[in-house]
Parts: sequence; C-alpha cells; structure tokens
Amino acid sequence: MKIKKGDKVQIIAGKDKGKEGKVLVVDKKNNKVIVEGANKVKKHVKPSPAHPQSGIIEQEAPIDASNVMLVYAGKPTRIGYKIVDGVKQRIAKATGEVID
Repeated sequence: MKIKKGDKVQIIAGKDKGKEGKVLVVDKKNNKVIVEGANKVKKHVKPSPAHPQSGIIEQEAPIDASNVMLVYAGKPTRIGYKIVDGVKQRIAKATGEVID
C-alpha cells in the first residue's frame, strides 16, 4: 500500500470529496484507511467500562485507499517507487521528489 499512517491525504471520491486530513489507521488487508475528520458516522453505544457515557457518538469510518490521494508540497499527487542507493523509496509522480 502506498499510503502510510501519518500521511496528509485528500479525498478524491465520495461524500467527503475535497476534504484533507491525516491518516490515522491503515488496514493493508482490506485496503482501507481512516482519515481524521472525514467519513464521519454516528454510532449508538451502550454504557460499558470502556465507555461509561452511553448515547450517540460520532467517529470516522474506513475509506477505500483508492479514494484518497497523498498531498505533497500542497498538491495531491500519485505515488511511485524508486530504488535509491539500494533502498526502495516513495516518490511523488508530479515532481519526482523523494517523499520519505
């Protein structure tokens, strides 16, 4: 997967199209990501030791990784790979610069 935890991404499809946020969780098995402040859903919770306050909470739901695009240097860009000094690194397709 080309998106990593902590990356700043822009949503390119769905109800939150155009929103930007930081990636909180990456699920490689299901090809999903959770983006901070995007794809909010309401969930009804019963009181439990973990959540003593019951009610309706709002939380982020997973988005398919194909619906997000990495933001690099202020613009959304596709991601490629390049081997630099024997190390595989991500590069921004728009500029050709090494991301990490």
